[in-house]
Amino acid sequence: MELPWAQRLQRIPPYPFREIAEIKAKMLAEGNEPIDFGIGDPDMPTPDYVIEALYEGAKDPATHPYDESGFGTPEFKQAVSDFMSKRFGVQVSPDGEIQSTIGCKEALAHIIWAYIDPSDIVLVPDPAYSVYKVQTTWCGGAPFPMPLFAENGFLPDLDAIPAPVSKAAKMMFLNYPNNPTGAVAELDFFEEAVKFAQDNEILIVHDCAYSEVCYDGYETHSILEVDGAKDAAIEMHSFSKTFNMTGWRVAWACGGAPFIEALSKAKSNVDSGTFMAIQRAAVAALAGYDDFIVGLRAEYQKRRDALVDGLNSLGWNIEPPKAAFYVWAPIPNNYLTADEFAKDLLAECGVLVTSGAVYGSYGEGFVRFSLTIKGEDKLAQISEAIQRIGDNLELVW
Repeated sequence: MELPWAQRLQRIPPYPFREIAEIKAKMLAEGNEPIDFGIGDPDMPTPDYVIEALYEGAKDPATHPYDESGFGTPEFKQAVSDFMSKRFGVQVSPDGEIQSTIGCKEALAHIIWAYIDPSDIVLVPDPAYSVYKVQTTWCGGAPFPMPLFAENGFLPDLDAIPAPVSKAAKMMFLNYPNNPTGAVAELDFFEEAVKFAQDNEILIVHDCAYSEVCYDGYETHSILEVDGAKDAAIEMHSFSKTFNMTGWRVAWACGGAPFIEALSKAKSNVDSGTFMAIQRAAVAALAGYDDFIVGLRAEYQKRRDALVDGLNSLGWNIEPPKAAFYVWAPIPNNYLTADEFAKDLLAECGVLVTSGAVYGSYGEGFVRFSLTIKGEDKLAQISEAIQRIGDNLELVW
């Protein structure tokens, strides 16, 4: 029996990274393995001490039932509270201001469902992670694009949003460090954003999944560092990128208690929380943060430097990103679209990147290279990719 999909599912495009995975699978089946700069999935293993904590936790029958707290185990919430205080100087209470989540993606979707009714306006950056726009659309909401331009440091120009839209909007998404551009936001921008949200009664949802992948001694910011931010913002943090735990699906949301309560109510009607043994492993991960993060950052910085230097040797003029593990590269002048350039990179060079157009109309003209690379010798693969591009493509600047 063939049953038609719901109209909401028919209205959205395919998830872009599923398409990338399908392209790669087809090439592998044909005996052609590309150098893969596509999906941002950490290629290094989860730390042994975290795996050991999971193993010990999974053996304990006390972790096997539902986590009936609804918000996360007391140990998990206290570890998050301690981390936010030490890392950002932000005080979030374990009692009502923290919610364990099954990854950031789940939390981003559920906060939309908690607040957005049909016709509600949501301010969405463009280019951006697709979940913000897709989930808004699924709720019947109206995504309003906030263009991210290089000349503005890939920060939205809040003054450019029409006043009627600002007044009508209910939610705004921010994401710094940014996917796909690698841009960062300083405290002065977050201060501006919080004031904008307070003036217009908008909830800011800050997707902060890449906060710990940063370089050259740079330290990223939490929007909750801004005075009064908990009255206007909720922030999502992830173990995925910080501890190479993407498949574990564990993260947290923190911020004003009313927003956490709304998220928790939405989640309680959809999922049953994070496996408590995984929460124990997450607690262990945070306890070992200081020792682990130094090596993680150093490894990604070596790759960032090799890729940016290599691309610049071919005529690009890319500033090394301060954070996240993406390099956002403009396409050469002899290409009309990002899709066209990405296809030539794959067909002629065996180099897989993501077209900027999949992140929104303002992503056109760019491709995204991820620093997460499969294979043993990462730097050798970067070098080989640069060699292939230089040998096989004409690049006009």
